[in-house]
Amino acid sequence: MDQRIIDLYDRFTHGQISRREFMDRLASLAGSLAAAAAMLPLLQNDYARAAIVPENDARLDISTEQYLSAGTPVTGTLARARRVDAKRPAVLVIHENRGLNPHIKDVTRRLALEGYLAFGVDLLSPDGGTPADEDKAREMIAALDRPTTVARAVDAVRFLSAHTASTGNVGAVGFCWGGGMVNLLAEASPDLKAGVAYYGAQPPLDRVPDIKAALLLQYAGLDARINEGIAAYEAALKAAGKDYTVHIYDGANHAFNNDTNPARYDPKAAELAWSRTGAFLAKHLGAPPPVEI
Repeated sequence: MDQRIIDLYDRFTHGQISRREFMDRLASLAGSLAAAAAMLPLLQNDYARAAIVPENDARLDISTEQYLSAGTPVTGTLARARRVDAKRPAVLVIHENRGLNPHIKDVTRRLALEGYLAFGVDLLSPDGGTPADEDKAREMIAALDRPTTVARAVDAVRFLSAHTASTGNVGAVGFCWGGGMVNLLAEASPDLKAGVAYYGAQPPLDRVPDIKAALLLQYAGLDARINEGIAAYEAALKAAGKDYTVHIYDGANHAFNNDTNPARYDPKAAELAWSRTGAFLAKHLGAPPPVEI
């Protein structure tokens, strides 16, 4: 697909242009409104492709759980192996700016199948939960109060650290908006041991010295919007003596890990980034017990 179209869609989904402006420009690039309408499904997420690990996988115990943050209930999907005789390192999964959708729930199940106690938090749950309408979800994400939302993520780490099925070692993996939240969480949470940020916005650099977690920062080579902040962030991490690794996947677009998005998904980059994620989490949280097949 024309890179200009992918970049245009990225600008729309991150609130830089309106839907009307997006469709007008898409029609111009595609040649007509009809061609633009036909192209739109290729740009949007197709959640029928989401279930790499089925919701009813017999090896997993999946439930909706909640914790309190400043007295407010926050919910999410908790997934873990049915075998209960072993404690497991925990991983907080933080969604994109579409909320806790089927794709992120599937990512949560994938981590559980690798042996982790995985919690896909819905940071829109205090406001009624993630809606099916992605435009509405993005509007809700944009309206969130950042300090309150970061505090809720910090409390999610505490929730997982204290969970009876957890070893107490907690990491976080986030994508897009969630990748930016991982960066903010690393500055705010003293309990986070490892953070994996996929194409996430960089945090305030003056607070980089507060980071205690090891960081794995994964970026898409074609993601100019996010990548302009890499150099300054890396310089601040290096100056503060932090444990971090940066990988840039050449030729990959923002959201390259999202296998429900045919225009931007990059199987080669996604597979390599996922293998690095698994090795990084095992190194810093401890290797999880196996899941019975």
